[in-house]
Amino acid sequence: MPLEPRKRDRIFYAVGWIEYNGRPIAGPYRKSTESTTEAGARDWIAQETEYQIRKHLVGEDKALRFLDALELYDPDPKTAARIEKLLDEIGEKPLSDITGAFLKSLGPKLMPDVSADTWLREIITPVRAVVNNAHELKRTPYLKVRAFKTSEVVAQDTRRGKTSRVKRVPATREWIEAFCREADPYNAALVRFMFETAARIDQAVSVKPAEVFPDSLAVSLKAQKGHPKCLVAVSPEMMEEITALKPKRPKNRKTGGFMEERLFGYGSSTGYNGRWKTICKAAGIPYLSAHAAGRHGFYTELVVRQGVDPVTAAEAGRWSDVSLPLRVYAHSETDEAEIRALFRTKLVHSRAKNNSK
Repeated sequence: MPLEPRKRDRIFYAVGWIEYNGRPIAGPYRKSTESTTEAGARDWIAQETEYQIRKHLVGEDKALRFLDALELYDPDPKTAARIEKLLDEIGEKPLSDITGAFLKSLGPKLMPDVSADTWLREIITPVRAVVNNAHELKRTPYLKVRAFKTSEVVAQDTRRGKTSRVKRVPATREWIEAFCREADPYNAALVRFMFETAARIDQAVSVKPAEVFPDSLAVSLKAQKGHPKCLVAVSPEMMEEITALKPKRPKNRKTGGFMEERLFGYGSSTGYNGRWKTICKAAGIPYLSAHAAGRHGFYTELVVRQGVDPVTAAEAGRWSDVSLPLRVYAHSETDEAEIRALFRTKLVHSRAKNNSK
């Protein structure tokens, strides 16, 4: 019997076989279409039939397309928007034909004027997530993409006439204090909180009054970047500063309505930018982003300036990979001339020692 929809309670099921040229090629089916309408069930049957016929003709490796894999994946809104821009190019492509080299070739074609890092974020990462999700569910080929070589990054920067991966300047205690002298209490507390805890800006501005626990000197931070929601310890001085703030209800710029109370008064992770630029200008200090002031400043302060071991610092800053902050967040503060002088000093000492003999 050809595949047909059958209603059971409120849900339509697909029942029967998928046929090709009068012969059954897949089934028997007694499977929910998860649709409450016959039209939706017939759409499911049509898609399943198309897939099984492709599988019958070209083999399983070639049958599953990117669009089919996308049906198995539940992207967040930002990832969905990125994927949507790529569908005309890769939607009908079999998963077995989507390789690292192919994805890298899409960058210059679709986004010729952006950096290699943007290609990674906008093209490679979302596509890889969809493909590898299908690998886990359907045992389709696993997609591994090599990182862009330094030469590839430089070549693209040369073509577009702009340098990417600009080296961040971490905050110092002096910068923090100069900033706070000109800042209002909310922004002063915000920058100190991130410098002390390595909280990301989105985590910091999302803190609600109920997530501050004065008795235990802790603040709850929301889950982010693959890390679960957690409690982070703060100093007594930091707790005194943030509990003195009167929570604000920021305005939602999209809806015009007011959001729930936030500790630092910002409703988004970008709302601080304009105010911080004004504060930095008044303080006569260079503008630093929240990420540079917070996580970069935190790790450099502990490891480079105070000599805390990298493992302890990484754990305190909630990095799961100890090598990552060493590569990205630790900034040397030794002048190059001082390094060169070390060689000459050792050489002079060595000569003096030899002459004394």
